[in-house]
Formats: sequence, structure tokens, C-alpha cells
Amino acid sequence: MLIFPLLFLLPLSTAKPPKLNSNGIPLFSSLPLNPPAPYLSAWGLYGPNDELGTLNRLSPAIVAAASKTEIKTGVRVSLNWAMNAQGNESFINRGNFGHRIYPAGPYYDEVWDYNSQVSSHWDSLRHFPYIQERKFYNGVEDGDILGEGNGTRNSIHVWSERGIVGRGVLVDFHSWRLKQLEGRNPEERFKKFDPFVGETSGISLEDVRAVLKWQGTKVRFGDILIVRSGWTVSFNNKTREEILALQRAGSISASGLEQSLPMMKFLWDNFSAVAGDMPGVEAYPARANFTMHEVLLAGWGCPMGELFDLEALAAEAKRQKRWSFFLTSEVINLPGALASPINALAIF
Repeated sequence: MLIFPLLFLLPLSTAKPPKLNSNGIPLFSSLPLNPPAPYLSAWGLYGPNDELGTLNRLSPAIVAAASKTEIKTGVRVSLNWAMNAQGNESFINRGNFGHRIYPAGPYYDEVWDYNSQVSSHWDSLRHFPYIQERKFYNGVEDGDILGEGNGTRNSIHVWSERGIVGRGVLVDFHSWRLKQLEGRNPEERFKKFDPFVGETSGISLEDVRAVLKWQGTKVRFGDILIVRSGWTVSFNNKTREEILALQRAGSISASGLEQSLPMMKFLWDNFSAVAGDMPGVEAYPARANFTMHEVLLAGWGCPMGELFDLEALAAEAKRQKRWSFFLTSEVINLPGALASPINALAIF
């Protein structure tokens, strides 16, 4: 158990200090910590200038414990989807990936041209604000990002100093759902589930708990949650014509975690970062009056990882019958960056 002192909690309001749970963080019911700060926000928890958010939970003690309990066989698995996996036109309309090799005297050089959202990436805390308030984590405003010189507040390069390193937990929803279909009378929702249809294919907290139970996986405070919805499996099984047709439809829809208060409490109480194989982690379009991007990124400073390649990871977890592992991910050191390739390895 790790207790976090609240010495840095900002005295932004006259409210009483929030009660803490057994891990030393404020109770979910205490959010927002400093009204009138936005919905469910935790601004000020680690000080007014903090740019790590929930990565503060990955203390040296937490990381050291994860390395001792999770690294047993030394097997390493990459979680990086190919940077050009979406081909010449990305499904999420984020531009094309360009890679040019050219001779530079007796040797060769190369140029990459890509949008950081088109393959496996972490979103930074300057990527998504509370939409109505136009405020990013800890109250950062548009001017801090697009003002003169662009600035570096909430830039992802801050995370490169420590990396995103700790105990990863895979929730293999895709394999679990397929297992349900093998039963005599599978639920209709499992038959109709489509990773490309967020309106009807959300992943509920009950589903997540059921998968964890099926896997025999226990969650620990500070874990990095990674959800396999089957989105990349579905993407890889579609023809180019089908992908282009979805692009032309003009609206993006994808499965992911459902937006609900019980789900948000589960994430707040346990995790330092949340990721998945889908374009947005959360189901899209949202079916609540908030989005996870607003609360996780802008409210808590919680990294969101998208388009992870989880196929080899799921296979190795099944082989070892263990869905937890040591995760190491080093983001780019680019001051001002909004996102970064994950550069991630799972170590069993």
C-alpha cells in the first residue's frame, strides 16, 4: 500500500480536505477537488505546475515491486503497431504516413512525415481539453499551447524523463467475448458486437470485471490498464475498399470503454494510465454527457494510449496463462509535442 501525502493540494477553495482511500488518494466522491474546477477534475492534487498527473502514482517503489513480481521468464513482446499500418489513408482521417529514403553522398538518409495519431501512441495532457471550459490539465488554456512560441506546458516530453513504466494488465475482452460465443445460448450483444460500431458495442465495467475474473487477474494500485477490444483484428480483416467506405461515411465510430460513473471510479481508484487497441480507448461517439478524454486527460492528467498492437501480447499471455507483465514505454523528448509513439515492450 502506498500513501500519497496531500501536501501539494492547492488551497483553491474553502472546502474541507478530501478524505483519502487506502492508497492515499482522494475518494472519487471528492471530485472535483477544487470547485468550480471542471467536472470530476483533480486539479491541484500534485501542485499547480504538475505535468505528470496520474503518472505520479508510478513511484520508484511501485515500479521496483512490478519488476520483481512480473519479470519471470524474460520474454519480451512489442506493443507497437507498424507506423504505416493504416496504409496510404488513415481510417481516422489524420493524414498519410510518408517515408522517403534518399542518397546523401555515400550513405542514405530518410525523412518521416506523419501525424502522431495514426499508429500506436500516447496522448499528452495538451491534446484534449474540457470542451465547454476550453481548459486543459491544471487549467492550461489554448494560449499556452498556441500562443507565441507555442510553449511547452503539459507537453509529452515531460514524461520522457521517467517513461511510463510499471505493471501492465491486459484485459483481453476480445478473447473473452469469442469464448462467450462458444456457449449454448450466448447473449445477443456478443453476437452483434462490432469494434467499428461504438453506439452499440461499448465495453462496460461489468465486462471488464468479468474478463479479469476469467483471466484470474488481480488489479493493483498504479497498474497500467490495456484493453483488447478486437479493433485492430477487425481492421486487418477488412478490405481496403471497406476501410475507404467507412472513411467516406464522414463519421467515426469505434468500440471502447463505456462512459459511466462506475467505470470512471474504477479507473480513478486503480490506474496510472489507460490504453487499448482502439482509436480512442473509450467508445465513440460518447453516450454520456462527458467524454473520457476530457476527464482522464484534462481532469486527472491520465495518459491515454491508442491503437496498441495487442495480438502478440494476447497470444503470449494465453501461453503463459498470465495477463500481467512489466511494461516499459519511452515517449519522445520533443518539447511541445501533443502525442508520441509508444516505444513499448511488455516483459514477462
